[in-house]
Amino acid sequence: MTSLGGVEMVDWNLAVATATRLVRPGPEVSREGARAVVSELRRHAKSSEEHVRDFTRMYPDRPAESDTPVLVVDRPGWVRANVAGFRELLSPLLEKVQERRASTPGGAVLGAVGGKVTGVEVGMLLSFLASRVLGQYETFAPATRELPGGADGSGRLLLVAPNIVHVERELDVAPHDFRLWVCLHEETHRTQFAAVPWLRDHIRGEIQSFLGETEMDPSTLLERLREAAQSLSGSRTQGEGTAAEDGETTENGRAGLVELVQTPAQREILGRLTAVMSLLEGHADYVMDGVGPDVVPSVGEIREKFQKRRATGAGKLDQALRKLLGLDAKLRQYREGERFVRAVVEELGMDGFNRVWTSPNTLPTKSEIGRPADWIARMRS
Repeated sequence: MTSLGGVEMVDWNLAVATATRLVRPGPEVSREGARAVVSELRRHAKSSEEHVRDFTRMYPDRPAESDTPVLVVDRPGWVRANVAGFRELLSPLLEKVQERRASTPGGAVLGAVGGKVTGVEVGMLLSFLASRVLGQYETFAPATRELPGGADGSGRLLLVAPNIVHVERELDVAPHDFRLWVCLHEETHRTQFAAVPWLRDHIRGEIQSFLGETEMDPSTLLERLREAAQSLSGSRTQGEGTAAEDGETTENGRAGLVELVQTPAQREILGRLTAVMSLLEGHADYVMDGVGPDVVPSVGEIREKFQKRRATGAGKLDQALRKLLGLDAKLRQYREGERFVRAVVEELGMDGFNRVWTSPNTLPTKSEIGRPADWIARMRS
């Protein structure tokens, strides 16, 4: 990423160092046990391909593994992978801010301080998330020395082994079944992007348009990051309201983290992104449970326990951070997206549902996610 005067707006190395220092250690597992977990996750990731494709009837033109590697990582490995993705996606926004900083009195000092503050902030957020993410399909994944990426930056699938072990123990479910169940969800995401060639570029374009609409001088950016820092450190009262959604605030008057950098002009773009992410996440949840009974005998028990865990979080701090980061809104995306997919499949069958992948114009709108009958009517007209 371009830097002015040798100073970047985000100190990415500090972000990684902060996250790896703060992230909690994973569950105790022997060296032999860890090797067994990694081996089993790789086998499940491979076997999930056929299960997902047969159920969804989505078949990539070429094997997904030729484009998107499967990586079993620890928590620091997940952090490093996501920092690489953030650097790529956020570079247009940060370059705009840097250009403004160059013409701002004291801009060099502001940039040096801002880069450190932002690096710490990003590290704090990642340290929170790194102990909670079970798996992730990285849509935009530049290859690094430690973490290979897909062809032409096409993505990679991450499975976070210590988190999977932690949750399966916490839920007291069969490890074999739970690991396969998680792999089914992540493989669905890999299949979505492998079988729908235009999807990656469409999402990238929407994100770049969102960032391109941002008009923010360096002092404003630092002020908003300072608000986020105060919220995370607990120096501002954490309310018990619901998470912010597209311009709504929490009951204590503060919005989620996305609102700290959102301008009104971006809301239309954010609505489209919310709709497509709800579709992708809901589809993955629908598939993992739909495939489940045939290959995951205890899928009913796993889903019941996992849903309860999703809904309650792990305590007051966890709940406060989930609200700040907008993770409660993400949980609604899972539920609403899954209901949309289920309703359309019940009405039109899987082939009828798969019309959703025809082009950007056939993606559901945000309102249609909540009213699948409207999408069905639009497809029939």
